Amino acid sequence: MQEHQVSAGGRRYPLDEPFFVLATQNPIEQEGTYPLPEAQLDRFMFHVKVDYPDADEELKIVQQTTGGSAQDVATVLTQGEILAVQETVRRVPVADSVVAYAVRLVRATRVTKPEAPDFVKEWVRWGAGPRAAQYLVLGAKAHALIQGRTYVSTDDVKAVAHPVLRHRVLTNFQAEAEGVTPDIVVDRLLATIPAHDRGALTAAGVPNVLGS
Repeated sequence: MQEHQVSAGGRRYPLDEPFFVLATQNPIEQEGTYPLPEAQLDRFMFHVKVDYPDADEELKIVQQTTGGSAQDVATVLTQGEILAVQETVRRVPVADSVVAYAVRLVRATRVTKPEAPDFVKEWVRWGAGPRAAQYLVLGAKAHALIQGRTYVSTDDVKAVAHPVLRHRVLTNFQAEAEGVTPDIVVDRLLATIPAHDRGALTAAGVPNVLGS
């Protein structure tokens, strides 16, 4: 699906843009659903947790789905407008220091790397790959635009850190035994990894992009 095409009978069929994949996971039942391999999970930009609706939302759900009246659906964006928005997100400027912060967050999840904090080495079985840093930056750009800004800050990276990292940080048995979830690991990372640190960049092998 990431190639935006499907193959059938030896022929390839390109999929119309904009195209993206949504997948659902049932937290209590595996009958008919199967966990995806880590390599496939990594191709999903976000892992979004959807909890039960609150009382008012649930009331509206029941009212709207148990009556006979049809709901009018209005066009919000055209195909061309969606593609233009996607291109606009990529054009949002982002400082090298913000990109470097995203890289430091991701590298800190890798157990075998010297920049990984002790709690990562204790709780994490496998860390995030380069796609995580790419999606942190892209998600931060989109978050900045939604907030009405045309520049990206480290706060935007933090805002998307959990949905980007929670399915890419694989915890070990010790973490599971102690009730430590990937979200808890991400919380600790956000509290531990400094937003601006030339020394940490150099130690991690990332060029000093902050300037003098």
